[in-house]
Amino acid sequence: MSGDDRAAAPAAWAETAALAARTLAMEPTRGIPSWIANVMDMGYQERVAEYAPGSYREDPDGVHLAFLRKTGACFVDQYLATNPLTMEVHGYGADTVRTAATGAEEIVLDGRVIASEEDVIAHLEEVVFPGIEAAIAAECTGDEATVVAGILAQERAAQAMLGPSLLKVPYGEGFNHFPYLRYTQYGYVNYLTAFVMYPEVMARDFALQADLAALRNRAGARAIVEGGLPRVIRLDHDMADSRGTLVSVRMLEELWFPHFARAIQPYLDAGVRLIWHCDGNLMEMVPRLIACGVGGFQGFQYEDGMDYERICRMTTRDGGPLMIWGGVSVTRTLPFGTPEDVRREIAWLVEHAPPVGFVLGASSSVTPGAPWANLDAFVEGLAYYREHGRGG
Repeated sequence: MSGDDRAAAPAAWAETAALAARTLAMEPTRGIPSWIANVMDMGYQERVAEYAPGSYREDPDGVHLAFLRKTGACFVDQYLATNPLTMEVHGYGADTVRTAATGAEEIVLDGRVIASEEDVIAHLEEVVFPGIEAAIAAECTGDEATVVAGILAQERAAQAMLGPSLLKVPYGEGFNHFPYLRYTQYGYVNYLTAFVMYPEVMARDFALQADLAALRNRAGARAIVEGGLPRVIRLDHDMADSRGTLVSVRMLEELWFPHFARAIQPYLDAGVRLIWHCDGNLMEMVPRLIACGVGGFQGFQYEDGMDYERICRMTTRDGGPLMIWGGVSVTRTLPFGTPEDVRREIAWLVEHAPPVGFVLGASSSVTPGAPWANLDAFVEGLAYYREHGRGG
């Protein structure tokens, strides 16, 4: 479906995609749309999709798309058909490539072994910073219209693959640009030690990342407007664990938040709503993210201190309701609860949701091992509220 078709003929969408479009536009709806359910248990997807056991490895796209349609998903931002191939019941598969953040025995970047905070700083100053400066120069001299056309071509191809029942929402390489903490590159200990010991280098890194991100987000915003794409983007970067933020909020306020706000400004200028994915306990960050212009939240690890009811009562910096993508807990309820716990949690999510802009799903990807009875209760709950809405 082209951008012109998407903007001009929403009646051509299937009912599920149309429900998603209205909800993401913050319009009142009767039903509650459901987001992608990334259940990483291949056997469960095969059963629901009515494929033979073992089919997922042979045809991940076919099984995954059938699963999404069978479960009534209304929209997709991050397409994750291949993720289940990396995960087994007891953890990562034997063939999964380990990274700095997932147990790599040695971290090597650009031929350099990263084994200390000093290695991190040297790599940043000698390799990363010159690379970002070169990328900024290329963006400034490049043809933005060509970049926009490339983004739209990818989004239209994705929409064509998903079909009319699943609305494609912007996400990923063409859109998600802002300063990142680099623990996935350097490892948690190396990077977080460097963060504390060399704040001036971190400040330069965030400034350069934001300079490049603002240029790329300008193209992303233009693509959304010109292509008539849904004006919603989920920003996905884990910055907390169960105890709180990975680095102190005070240091983030000094080093990170100003550059984050500068990076996302092109989207705010274009009227694009930004949703922050919540992992861990980042309650301290919530009001600060809102102050930067974030207009909603997705995820929530309730057992770690994320106060869902309080967040749902908060407003944007302009005083409007937040968009909330509420999720059944993938760290507590789905793997360790009962079907009744799942039903009770979905009802609680709905009861305390804001009046518009509310979506149901799982709080994150559902790893293998969750009881199928719990997953059945989850899928049934999504279907119930999709049909009956809040008054069900």
